[in-house]
This record gives sequence, C-alpha cells and structure tokens, in this order.
Amino acid sequence: MVSIIITYYRKKSFIKKTLKSIYDQSYKNYELIFVYDDKNKKELEYIKPLMVKFKKKKIIINKKNFGVAKSRNIALRYARGKYIAFIDSDDLWRKNKLLYQIKYMREKNLLFTFTSYGIIDEKNQFLGLRKVSKDTEYSNLLKSNVIGLSTVILDRKILKHLSFPILKTQEDYGLWLKLARKGIKLSHLNLNLSFWRKTKNSLSSNSLNKIVDAYKLYRFYEKKNFIIAIYSVITLAYNKLYKIIFNS
Repeated sequence: MVSIIITYYRKKSFIKKTLKSIYDQSYKNYELIFVYDDKNKKELEYIKPLMVKFKKKKIIINKKNFGVAKSRNIALRYARGKYIAFIDSDDLWRKNKLLYQIKYMREKNLLFTFTSYGIIDEKNQFLGLRKVSKDTEYSNLLKSNVIGLSTVILDRKILKHLSFPILKTQEDYGLWLKLARKGIKLSHLNLNLSFWRKTKNSLSSNSLNKIVDAYKLYRFYEKKNFIIAIYSVITLAYNKLYKIIFNS
C-alpha cells in the first residue's frame, strides 16, 4: 500500500483537479492522508464532499496553520503504507504515476525514487519540463535541488527517526539532504509523471523566503560554517536561475 500525503492551505482553485488526479490513478492500493492546515475552516466545507469517494482516507484538521513541514510530519505518524508518496495541493499526477513508479521500485529494490516533471501555470497551460537523467547524491544535491516533492515515492522504513525540518520553504529539500547524507540512494526514473504548478503567490515562488530558508538549512541543519553556508546559498540560487532561464 502507498500512503499519499497532501497538505492543504487555501488552494481552493486547484484542489479539485489535484484530488481527481489521485483518484484516477490506475494503481488503487493506496490510502489518502489529507491535512487541512488553516485555522479558517471556511474551505473545509468545500473539501469534505471531494473526499467522500476515497475509500481509505484520513482527514487531519490542524487547530491553526502549522505550515507544510509540521503538517507533513503529523501526517507521517498516521501513514500505514509500505511506501510514502507526496503531492502538493495544486500539483497533478499522470494516471500511471503510482503504477510505474512502484513497479520500478519493486523491480530494482529501491528505497527512494523521483522523476522528471512538467511545469504548468494557474490555467493548466504547459510551461516546460524539468527533466532528470541521473541519480543524485549528497555532494551534487547540495548544489541544486533536482527533486520535485510531488514526484517522490519512498519506502517508509527510511524515515525512521527522520522528519521534515521546520522551515517555511526548502523543507522537502532538507529531508532529501538528510537522507542523502545518511547514504540512502536517491534514484531517478526518467519519466514525466507529475506536474508542478507555478503560481504567482505561492511560498515556493517567493525568492526571499527561499534564500533565507536555504541559509538556515545549510547553516543549522547541515551544520556548515558561515562561509560555506553563504557560498552554498549563492550556488543554489545560481543553479535555480539557470533552470528557470533554460527550462533544464
């Protein structure tokens, strides 16, 4: 079984399509763990009817806005599947995402996989492709985060005693670095199985937040000294800009 973790904060315009892309999966052996992370409960009444059709589900309602990192950590406590998959509440999966990726992991005996992904805008228009063509390891991952959250499936056992670092952004990147540092093989599957939605107001589009959190991640979580932390932030920002310009 796959435990699919999704956190929600004011994505009403997109959540219906996201949930449909999960429900339409050809691989049906999954449970959905949905974390409603907003102290304002107005959109909850919109969400609940969308969840009815899912047979195996857990809806967690946070008392206040904890942020994606803490919300995902809460969700992990409820996960019962052998595998964990993540999807943001405005992203989309292709119909065979789980089927292809789980099959690949089982055939190759892999603990962690990520894939290429498409980029779409708020109107579902295709903007480009982020292609991955090789596995990544700690030294390379420090320079550039090539792993899209909504592409990841991992074996739950590798998260023993591990969790997302409590940051507003870069929290997924922080977990991938932890895993790579511990020697977990981060394996790629060169297929486009997901779509990341680029929105104007999302935290993931806020460059200042990402720069600040990247420094915190390198300095305090990865234990780098001040100079290396600053250098790493500059390198990460450069590689991010390069990807945006060249859609690579």
